[in-house]
Amino acid sequence: MPGPSQTDPATEAFLAHRNLLFTVAYEMLGSAADAEDVLQETWLRWVGVDLATVRDQRAYLVRITTRQALARLRTLGRRKESYLGQWLPEPLLTAQDVAEDIELADSVSMAMLLVLETLTPTERAVFVLRDVFDIGYDEIAEAVGKSPAAIRQIAHRARAHVTARRPRGAVTPGEARGALNAFQRAVETGDLQGLLDILAPDVVYVADGGGIKRAVPRPIVGAGKVARVLAIGLRQIAAAGSLRPAQVNGYPALVLRLDGEIDTVLAVRVDDGLITGLYAVRNPEKLSHMQRETTLRR
Repeated sequence: MPGPSQTDPATEAFLAHRNLLFTVAYEMLGSAADAEDVLQETWLRWVGVDLATVRDQRAYLVRITTRQALARLRTLGRRKESYLGQWLPEPLLTAQDVAEDIELADSVSMAMLLVLETLTPTERAVFVLRDVFDIGYDEIAEAVGKSPAAIRQIAHRARAHVTARRPRGAVTPGEARGALNAFQRAVETGDLQGLLDILAPDVVYVADGGGIKRAVPRPIVGAGKVARVLAIGLRQIAAAGSLRPAQVNGYPALVLRLDGEIDTVLAVRVDDGLITGLYAVRNPEKLSHMQRETTLRR
């Protein structure tokens, strides 16, 4: 991939839109590592394009990225079938400007990425391009190889599917932070009632160890069950390490470090002031993008 010292037109155009392209690929794939691979493939195809024939470089680059991400998404689906334990998206350490763009933060949140996982590859591509990046139906049609009329139908179907499953209302970072602070206090003090007070009755706890780190093999549902698991497990782990807040995928989250190394990233979904989803990523292969901030753009 090009370095910052290169200034030819193809390189300049690619670098100008790189953060956007990464965000498109990441939202389609839920994997930063796969999104980086897609960008590499996009670059290799982009340098072979005659720029004189390109009317809109941004649209052209998004089209290449979308096609590569769709191909990767289908491969990723087959990989997930053999994945050990529960699969969660790869968390990203994000800057404050992502949180300030509420629509962007919502679109890359752990909760939304899990909703997008329930769409077909084409539905996911159409939803991301249309509802997140506001790309026109004609451009999307070129990117996914379908007619504009078909894209409108797919967009409508995907939007209805997402609306039925996404968080019930917009949650500000402040509200999420308040719920997370209450959760952290309860965990660190072993306050079972405090945990029950902040967890929704139907809360779901999912952990991804990737077969490398210990994790619950199936989602745990219900405030009582989740509180008991966390009150014992996280308190013991936190006593041996540090549990600190961080900005993850645009929202407040907790990062557990053991011996200075990131052991677990714990993201939450909040609805009506209560935590309805807890997502613990422990697979070390998914934690490399927590070492530095990732820039996301719409």
